[in-house]
Amino acid sequence: MDEFLPGFLPRLKHAVAGSPEAPLVFLGNFEVEEVWARGEHTLPRFSAASGSAVVNRMDELALLLADKGDHVVLKSAPDPDYLGHLERLGVRLPEIHTVAAQDSQRTVTEDALADPALLTTLGDLAGRGAALLPHGVSVVEEELARASGLPLATPTAELCKAVNSKIYSRRVADELGLRQPTGWTCETVDELETALDHARDLLARGRRAVVKEAFGVSGKGIVVLENERWTERVLRMVRQRVERSGRPRIAFVVEEWVDHGGDLNYQFTVGRDGHVDFDFVKRAVTEGGVHKGHRMPALLTPRQLAPLYEAAAAVGARLARDGYAGVVGVDALLDTEGGVFPVLEINARSNMSTYQVRLQEKFAGEGRTALARHYPLRLDRPLPFGRLADLLKGLLLERTGGSGLLVNNYATVNAGHAVHPDGAFDGRLYGLVVADSVAGLSALDEAVTARLMSEGAVHVS
Repeated sequence: MDEFLPGFLPRLKHAVAGSPEAPLVFLGNFEVEEVWARGEHTLPRFSAASGSAVVNRMDELALLLADKGDHVVLKSAPDPDYLGHLERLGVRLPEIHTVAAQDSQRTVTEDALADPALLTTLGDLAGRGAALLPHGVSVVEEELARASGLPLATPTAELCKAVNSKIYSRRVADELGLRQPTGWTCETVDELETALDHARDLLARGRRAVVKEAFGVSGKGIVVLENERWTERVLRMVRQRVERSGRPRIAFVVEEWVDHGGDLNYQFTVGRDGHVDFDFVKRAVTEGGVHKGHRMPALLTPRQLAPLYEAAAAVGARLARDGYAGVVGVDALLDTEGGVFPVLEINARSNMSTYQVRLQEKFAGEGRTALARHYPLRLDRPLPFGRLADLLKGLLLERTGGSGLLVNNYATVNAGHAVHPDGAFDGRLYGLVVADSVAGLSALDEAVTARLMSEGAVHVS
């Protein structure tokens, strides 16, 4: 298998809809795990309204996964100058459908459900053979399918939630004999207490452990057990919540925190016929322990790639037996010796890297290198794309085979303004930095950061 397999979208359509030409309606309902986690016992979480607004505008990423002849539902129309830039690059765009009134604290699915005219439009698309392909499927997306009459090109929400659980990941990896960090699944308080006893043994030997919610996402729902006090606190908190709620079932995983030499993310696609295609593998880039993005290609050796290919084939076949079809993202890691833990968790949904595949195929093929990342911004007023293009003149990608920043989501730049219309707000600029060498990639990334910071109203954190 190769890291770059061209024609991802036709392959995806064939897998979920039976034909590489099938029209799909894409829906970027990011952090669907928040819905899957409803009714589950959770660890302490902290989130701000502005952060939710930005995450909900990640829906625009779906624009560049779809192709001409497809459709995408968005919370609001993209910046027209941004669309013009994409068209000049030769990017084929789908038909865009926007909701009548978006709420920054709602997902695109929830906004669509509140729009009767859009529901009618989606129903008409069903009559033309289209199917709905969300980022991930929860009961909310099933409700949208029922309300509109547009069928889902996915398994049920119940199956997707079950497969996405970290408990499922550990059990499947154990069943298949795949290497993973020492750990324990916990579905009762007694099981959690036993697992935390094992964690204490790890702590006593100078190692660390971590407690994870089964449906945590984006760093939420994780507690690193640094000492005995944290271990006691987690057990006490979960026990109290179970006693107060009267719901005895819990869903947590306790694992050893493994020292590692690199984070990996790979994706494969499971067809309704059980066929499994390996799509890609990417390596995470960090600075000072902070996640910066993913580098392509991953620059792994054949010895490191082999267990990923084997795990994808085995896990994909196992998922197919359970009735799952669609995109699967898997987190993996390298140990400090260069060995591979091929399965940390299985994600039964699209992931950030999914939305970059078509751009990779067009702009970052053989002999090119790319970095997928976001630039956190602090703005004191909305930043139109035209102004950003002027600011980054000479640094934006202008043609196939060229070098520069390719913006793949602009809605997140100004999303926080809806929450803080009269003051400063946070935003994110998502993009792929493309170059012909690793040195050129780093230079471009640094130049983009410096140029953004040179603008008085724009600060890069």
